[in-house]
Amino acid sequence: MNVGSLRSMTPKQSAVAALEGRVPDGLVPTFELEFQLAQELLGRDFEDLGRLQGNEQSRAAGRNAELHVEIAERLDYAIIRTSNLMELASLRAMGAGDRFLLCGEADGTLPIPDGDTMEELAVALMEEPGKVHADLLIRASQAIEWGARQLEAGAEALTMCADYCFNTAPFLSPAMFRQFVTPYLAQIIEAHRQNGAYVIKHTDGNIMPILDQLVEAGPHAIHSLDPQGGVDIAEVKRLVGGQVCLCGNVNCALLQTGTDDEVRASAEYALKSGMPGGGYIYCTSNVAFKGMPLERYLFILDIRNERGRYYCPIGQP
Repeated sequence: MNVGSLRSMTPKQSAVAALEGRVPDGLVPTFELEFQLAQELLGRDFEDLGRLQGNEQSRAAGRNAELHVEIAERLDYAIIRTSNLMELASLRAMGAGDRFLLCGEADGTLPIPDGDTMEELAVALMEEPGKVHADLLIRASQAIEWGARQLEAGAEALTMCADYCFNTAPFLSPAMFRQFVTPYLAQIIEAHRQNGAYVIKHTDGNIMPILDQLVEAGPHAIHSLDPQGGVDIAEVKRLVGGQVCLCGNVNCALLQTGTDDEVRASAEYALKSGMPGGGYIYCTSNVAFKGMPLERYLFILDIRNERGRYYCPIGQP
């Protein structure tokens, strides 16, 4: 994918412009929280560093870093994301941070619990709120420390990927969210920002009842603006587009099960609604997941190449 002639900014500069609410030149920036189709794209996959030790682990981290860069170059990503300290250090040593915004992950806020712990948490929220708050303070401190370590290793941005919402509504009511999530979310984001990071807050599902609180917490960007949760990017742009960068909204489910026309409609709607005035990063509503047909994912990048240019009117060739 040769798009070098379409911009004067580097991909990193384009991402920074969007995260700061500005209009980048050329194509709208793009990335994914995870690209799980490396085998399909390049014939090899990331190595599991947890199964290795010592020099073998270090060498594998270097190979993973090289793969991250190759994927970013092939797909014109502006952001490379990994929370592995060795991979971040390898990326920095390679000079990848000159061209791409290196991104880690550090979230300590309260997510939707799994089925095994949901009842226990629900009881604790009502009967032992002080204990829950004490635990959340510890988790916030740990997230801040972990984020700082990744920044020292080479990251310049951090995602925060605790999920708060089902497709129908948030797990917590807005009032309970303000009590048990927003203060810690704001605390962690403020610390990450003070440490020099751009912060991208991710949550799937219907965020609309808590959108104001997510923005109030102060991230640079919100991801993923999930259409499967009924989130309309045009409405989000209208409500908060001047306050925070928006990332996502291309419907992941359609990439696997929809028609080409449905995929195109979703991608073009995201571009048309998100791009005006800047402050938008184009990506799927979750990740490029294993099992998604590679050609479908490349299709939405082709649509970006056709319709995602800032220097010509959207919808014009």
